Amino acid sequence: MTNIVTTDKTPRIDLVKPDPQRGGRKGIMIAIGSGKGGVGKTWCAITLAHALARAGQRVLLFDGDVGLANVDIQIGLLPGRDLGEVVFRNTPLRDVIEHFADGGFDVIAGRSGSGALAQLDETTTLRLIDALRELTASYDVIILDLAAGLDRVVRGLAAAADLFAVMTTDEPTSLTDAYAVLKLHALDRKTDTSRARIIVNHAASPSAGEKTYRALTKACQSFLGMKPPLAGVIRRDDKVREAIKRQALLITTYPTSVAAQDVEAIAARVLRTAMVAKD
Repeated sequence: MTNIVTTDKTPRIDLVKPDPQRGGRKGIMIAIGSGKGGVGKTWCAITLAHALARAGQRVLLFDGDVGLANVDIQIGLLPGRDLGEVVFRNTPLRDVIEHFADGGFDVIAGRSGSGALAQLDETTTLRLIDALRELTASYDVIILDLAAGLDRVVRGLAAAADLFAVMTTDEPTSLTDAYAVLKLHALDRKTDTSRARIIVNHAASPSAGEKTYRALTKACQSFLGMKPPLAGVIRRDDKVREAIKRQALLITTYPTSVAAQDVEAIAARVLRTAMVAKD
């Protein structure tokens, strides 16, 4: 079993108050993050948005990887407006929403290669979070595809979400980084970790994915006193790479692929969680 290296020297961030008032909100926000790149996070966010839309949900996919945005590239969308206009021109967030007809969901595109956008200040980040919360009145689910890593913007968006799914693979570096993300999330949520979830990607089999999950949660239990539930295991599938190369949606192009089935199972769990959150 993989040993996860842990440390205790981590800063606290108070960017977002835990448990903000939901008010008249209808939908929920789900953030998907990871400690390192290359684990399939953006692909998972896109495919989950598609699966939820197919299930009849009103879905908005927000590209929160503000410096290296690539949601639009993966789906072949040419957005007329993007997040840069919200940050630099004070354009309302609602005005940069693009409908992605092939997937049946809406998209807010980021802006790739913008160093200034990747270093949002606290005031701008809070304004962005407030705008996203307002949009939950118009959507059943808003999915936030976060940047990999532990920067302030990522942590703020994760802390503001109703659910925060951390993606990992069985690689030791991926597990260690996922643990670090969960640890900081616990600090940001002031130990309220009930909204954290784990998704294991690129698993050789369901049992192998569950083994990876147990390795991560063993460290979480030992050092953080928490055991985030398993949101799902996504099996390794060559069809994923083929769909990405074609800028196509996996569920449409390869509906019987094992990865498509696994993400649809995760979507079903998300729907059950969403119904509980709305009660």
